[in-house]
Amino acid sequence: MSRVVVFCEVSAVADRVRSQFPSLDVIDISEGLPPDVQGEVLFGGFNPHSVEAMERGVRWVQLTGTGVDGVPRALLRAERVTCARGASALAISEYVVATMGAFARGFPQNWLHEVPERWNFQRATTLAGATVGLYGFGGIAQRVARIALALEMTVVALRRTDTPSPIAGVEVLTDQSELFARSDHLVLAAPATARTHHVINAQTIRQLKPGVHLVNIARGSLVDQDALLVALDAGTIARASLDVSDPEPLPAGHWLFSHPQVFLTPHSSWAGPPFLQGASDIFCDNLGRYLAGQPLQFEVGTEGY
Repeated sequence: MSRVVVFCEVSAVADRVRSQFPSLDVIDISEGLPPDVQGEVLFGGFNPHSVEAMERGVRWVQLTGTGVDGVPRALLRAERVTCARGASALAISEYVVATMGAFARGFPQNWLHEVPERWNFQRATTLAGATVGLYGFGGIAQRVARIALALEMTVVALRRTDTPSPIAGVEVLTDQSELFARSDHLVLAAPATARTHHVINAQTIRQLKPGVHLVNIARGSLVDQDALLVALDAGTIARASLDVSDPEPLPAGHWLFSHPQVFLTPHSSWAGPPFLQGASDIFCDNLGRYLAGQPLQFEVGTEGY
């Protein structure tokens, strides 16, 4: 039987796979593909060489991330496609909690740059006692929920059905308007689909609790940015902490860069050492399953995509 050839678009992951699966031929394609080499498996998603690799016999693609909306269509035409669901949950959940804490404590506005008018006082609140609403309840949102519960927050999560929460203490809601009305911090953590497109819009903004803090770590398409600007200027939304935007990257001079109530990061909430550790964990587990003829985890098209 011929050896399985694995293409990896990330050098560090290629090294790990070689170490863990010495019987495989692992080819680092981060700088390009060698000529006349066929491959059966691909770990990738965004390197342009991955698209070229699809013409070399690839049957299974393991994506480096969770969402598939930005993945080249060529990769999604493989016989089998799996994603790295939850791989960045640790880093992204900490990003969410950091933004909520900053909003509650009034950072960075409350940082001193000169002698204040009053010492021993600032306007601030706490996360304890506040309600965080989770629009989407996958791995990232569930980790946010666990941290929020430890901080004595109330956690409500939207699901399409009233299936009980896998986390004790989280109240499951099936009514989107109720989620919006109860949330002091509203976290968007759902995939980009036709159903979620512009879920935050001029109409739904009227359902929000006045002064809400909006956090988007999902996709920019979930928010109607024109409606967001109006809501921020009116104070209906007190702050928007955005790791994503529409489009990406934003053009120079876009209002999101300069609005005082927008905290914007460049789709980097997933970042944190070690680089792609979670995704490579999932890939190596799935690779073992693949070689043994067992079902793969997180197959795209079977769990809500």
